[in-house]
Amino acid sequence: MLGFSAPWLSALPPFLTACAICIAIVPLTTLLANRVGAVAQPDEDRHIHPLPTPRLGGIAMFCGFAVALALFGGGITVRWQVVAVCAAITVAMAIDDVLDLKPWAKLALELGAGVAVALSGILITFFALPWGGNGVNLVELGWLAAPITVVWVMGMQVSINFLDGSDGVAAGVVGIVALVSMLAAVNRLDEAHDVQSGVIVMSGALMGCCVGFLVFNLPPARVFMGDTGAHFLGVALAAITILGVAKVAVGLSLMVPLIALGLPIGDTAFAIVRRRRAGISAAQPDAGHLHHRLLARGLTPMETALTFYLMTGILGCVGLALFGHRRILDIALVLLIVALAWLWHRNHNQRRARRALARNGLRR
Repeated sequence: MLGFSAPWLSALPPFLTACAICIAIVPLTTLLANRVGAVAQPDEDRHIHPLPTPRLGGIAMFCGFAVALALFGGGITVRWQVVAVCAAITVAMAIDDVLDLKPWAKLALELGAGVAVALSGILITFFALPWGGNGVNLVELGWLAAPITVVWVMGMQVSINFLDGSDGVAAGVVGIVALVSMLAAVNRLDEAHDVQSGVIVMSGALMGCCVGFLVFNLPPARVFMGDTGAHFLGVALAAITILGVAKVAVGLSLMVPLIALGLPIGDTAFAIVRRRRAGISAAQPDAGHLHHRLLARGLTPMETALTFYLMTGILGCVGLALFGHRRILDIALVLLIVALAWLWHRNHNQRRARRALARNGLRR
């Protein structure tokens, strides 16, 4: 057990700093977006927002994250590497938000971010299986470490980018997954200055910029993060998970972020299969994502966001339970009960509304 109390408290200063910086800078990014034309126009297909909306909010998210790490990340050996890679992808995707780059160009930028993370020394060097002589069997990746890391970073970027299609969804989900990563790090923290201590600080900073951005992005959104924010979040989350659970010799440790990100990862996989079956490129946008389907079934943007939050919270609790947080299943059970109660209440109100409409129709 740890020799110091409340290790999660080290996440609080970077959380508050990132949140405050993000809130302060979002209005500036709105002015910039309007000036350079980085504005998402509504349409009847994929872009369902009613008004033109600036989409460079991701710059504010990066600034909050970077300032928090600069101030509180002194114990993180790869602090500046993480900030540099996040800065590079933020700038590159800000250009995309202004110019609407071709899909192959965006893919090249995503690949470049993955290569940069690997070259910075942030690598998935092994994974652990829950069986073996000592209860855990380590599988060393050797020369496969770099390509697997690149794929991991690219996958995170694509998943978060696909998730960013409804107000408040992407930032909220990433904030919850960052919280899961922080709790996983707390559970494996052996001393005050090991790698998990740095993960706690980074997770706090990522949660902070997500919460700060949600002030402007919850339905109805006044600003979008754009590809700028989605790819920044993907790279930052990839780095945190690699430095955190991916470095822990615990059986199926990599399953923690994979389970917590079950919705966006599953949606991404289904989108690729769906588009290939339709004979179109996997990079071709469409309106078949899960958030589009929920909205089409009558959920409001806020209800859609809450659905993603609840499911991500439940999946995150399941991942943490596999990682050693046994009591976390109680929270998962509570979240599940809340979700079921909310669905029952919503369906009950809809049935009452339909019956009322039917009675009014008969009276007429």
